[in-house]
Amino acid sequence: MKKVELLAPAGNLERLKVALKYGADAVYVGGTLLNLRANAINFTFDELKEGIDYAHNLGKKVYVTVNIVMHNSDLKQIDRYLQKLKSINVDAIIVSDPCVLKYAKKHNIEVHLSTQQSTLNYESVLFWKNEGVKRIVLARECYKEDIKLIKEKTGMDIEVFIHGAMCAGISGRCVMSNFLTNRDANRGGCSQICRWDFELLDSSKNKLTKEKPFTFCAKDLMMYEHIKEMIDIGIDSFKIEGRMRSLYYIAIVVSAYRKIIDNYYNLNSNFEYNKDKKALESVANRESSVQFFNGIYDETCSYYNGRQELSNQEFLGIILDYKDKMMKVEQRNYFQKGDNIIIFGPNYQLKYQIDKIYDEDNNIIEVVNHPRQIVYIPIDYKVSKYDMIRVDKDR
Repeated sequence: MKKVELLAPAGNLERLKVALKYGADAVYVGGTLLNLRANAINFTFDELKEGIDYAHNLGKKVYVTVNIVMHNSDLKQIDRYLQKLKSINVDAIIVSDPCVLKYAKKHNIEVHLSTQQSTLNYESVLFWKNEGVKRIVLARECYKEDIKLIKEKTGMDIEVFIHGAMCAGISGRCVMSNFLTNRDANRGGCSQICRWDFELLDSSKNKLTKEKPFTFCAKDLMMYEHIKEMIDIGIDSFKIEGRMRSLYYIAIVVSAYRKIIDNYYNLNSNFEYNKDKKALESVANRESSVQFFNGIYDETCSYYNGRQELSNQEFLGIILDYKDKMMKVEQRNYFQKGDNIIIFGPNYQLKYQIDKIYDEDNNIIEVVNHPRQIVYIPIDYKVSKYDMIRVDKDR
């Protein structure tokens, strides 16, 4: 049986390595040109090459987004850009504009059709299949029965989103950002107008006073409890949204879905959902739903009268090295001597109480309260680079 791919976002080289360490089979990244996350750090070509080589050494894949809506001024960049991507052995490019297909064929690069193309039916899938596209990233508006029928009618490699932020536009095709901030959402400049608060006016342009301001912000997507159902349909790749998300978010989300996918294949008929949904909820700053999958898209899928988005304070630090029974930690949130913490990696977690903390000059300190401060904490257990530290909320 072919195992479903777990595809994770990677906004930079460090996130790529974390995503692969915590269980992703492949990552999708943006280069410096022609991708829909212009505000992300993105990858230089040297970083892309390093990331691709790193992934390939692990037997994993890297897909590069070339998914903006192309204007005439963009066309002159495509040929040379794809030539360079081919030279560093990219596994595929993710494309929304049909004009890119010509150049992808010229350089023999595998093409995955972006969700920005809003593909919702099997006839469209067959059209793109005939054009040489190898995988379709279905529109996020697809219902379960749509996905099932598309797979049955086409036999196409199908990718769907399973987790992360949702767009108020149709698969990301929105121009509100253009109108209100002069930033082109379809060329990587989205300013997320749908998350703004708005005043409502009546027909006489009088302000309507409510307890909370109006918004049409979509809740996040979480398909955790539908993974078995989605694998049974025959979906080929599960995609996690979030190239601008934190290392901690990527580690928690990738790890949770890795466990549930492996649990399905290892146990199958005895399959049970484990407790990782709680971990997924702990890193989210918005509520979640299954959105369109179950065919019931109603007022429960979005916020209309305000919302509360909380930043996560659980993530305390990331481990950079371990030597002579001392872990080198880069701080992410305040912690101090005596704190009860959980140290975790892809396949373990360890409860620990901090007994001593040393700064970079080997001075003993009581608190770690400077952003990204480097400290050393003694521990007998051997930890690894990119293991992480979070608050132990049970103690």
